[in-house]
Amino acid sequence: MTMIKVNHPVQRNLNSFIDEFFNELPTFGRNINNLFTPAVNIVENNEAYHMELMAPGRNKEDFSIAVDKNLLTISYEKKEEVKKEDVKTVRREFSFQSFKRSFNLDEKINADGIQARYENGILKVFLPKKAEVTQPVKSITIE
Repeated sequence: MTMIKVNHPVQRNLNSFIDEFFNELPTFGRNINNLFTPAVNIVENNEAYHMELMAPGRNKEDFSIAVDKNLLTISYEKKEEVKKEDVKTVRREFSFQSFKRSFNLDEKINADGIQARYENGILKVFLPKKAEVTQPVKSITIE
């Protein structure tokens, strides 16, 4: 028996798109379990780590940030909206899901100095580094 395989790149791409669309929710590069979890950027400089969590359209009062045994947990609890009797929603596309993200803190981080602020849809968390205890340079004489 002879098997012939025809390679059509356009057909293969179309098939994979259709499979993804009907068999899986398109995730656009994100894990399906984390689809509703905000993206995070973390940068480091000499003094601290700066974390930015993209969460537009939320209220800062609904966020919770806690540190427990070198585990930083950021969560957002969605509050139920009060439905108005005199208003009919024609279309609703906004979706604010509750989420919880945890990060292991490096031993270099001063947990007591962590600060956070929410501005322009970005939750900014400042994670200062501990002051390094430096030993003075000791000169050894050679005998």
